[in-house]
Amino acid sequence: MSSERTWTLAEAENLFSLPFNDLLFQAQQVHRAHHNAGQVQLSTLLSIKTGTCPEDCAYCPQSVRHQSSVENEALLPLEEVLQHARAAKVAGATRFCMGAAFRSPKRKDIERISAMVSAVRELGMETCATLGMLTPDQAQELKSAGLDYYNHNLDTSEEFYGEIITTRTYQDRLDTLTAVRDAGMHVCCGGIIGMGESKRDRAQFLVTLANLPQQPESVPINQLVRVPGTPLAGSEDVDPFDFIRTIAVARVMLPRAQVRLSAGRSEMSDELQALAFLAGANSIFYGDKLLTTGNPDVARDRALLDRLGLRPAADAPQH
Repeated sequence: MSSERTWTLAEAENLFSLPFNDLLFQAQQVHRAHHNAGQVQLSTLLSIKTGTCPEDCAYCPQSVRHQSSVENEALLPLEEVLQHARAAKVAGATRFCMGAAFRSPKRKDIERISAMVSAVRELGMETCATLGMLTPDQAQELKSAGLDYYNHNLDTSEEFYGEIITTRTYQDRLDTLTAVRDAGMHVCCGGIIGMGESKRDRAQFLVTLANLPQQPESVPINQLVRVPGTPLAGSEDVDPFDFIRTIAVARVMLPRAQVRLSAGRSEMSDELQALAFLAGANSIFYGDKLLTTGNPDVARDRALLDRLGLRPAADAPQH
């Protein structure tokens, strides 16, 4: 999935400034040209190690620098992870994502997580992990264990990034994406809307993603979850139409990617989620929890997909 073209900031800003209906129409055309319009890919995310992260990401309740109510948990045992993966598969998820609150994992962590990856793959599920920064050797070891996707979000534009995180640089994140890609894994990389960034920041963030040497196969678009105790707990609401515009522009600029409606869904109405699917979102995190924050439960998601005539990817006929 090499970059299909080089995008400029002006072009991205022009997309954001289109009349809402025109933008959604364009996004839906792109979506239908590259994807089955009637299917949604379902992923489940499990926190396999929670809290005590030394980073200072202003949105994250797992940072040791913030006074949140998150309870710290050490790396889960293999069998407990497998229990969650089996349950996710029975509920309809096709991808199982494992998240751990590391700045970067140690060798012993990589060994244990590699065993988890191999075991989940044996269940017939796609695997994804998000573990912080990786070295090229760590990326290669995870690939050898069978890891399909690695998630490492850019979060926002390079210009705004320093307002949110100071403990690692934007280039650190790009270097991890390079290590993941060089190891032969698929890249999952997205960002968060609602942290105080400008519309230009959203446009620049998507330009950076779209102009990577190879576009990400998966692009999660998160709406900020304002967790008490974090610096962004008092952030203003995101205009729902601005959020949908971001989904639509992502679809146009990243035509082949799975655009995932991610964090913040528990605060979204069914109507807003329906608009997100119309704008080109074709993947959701599925289950009752996202790392440490709530998520719509399985029954509600299934009911919504049924009402919209959408099917989980595994159930949907291909073109």
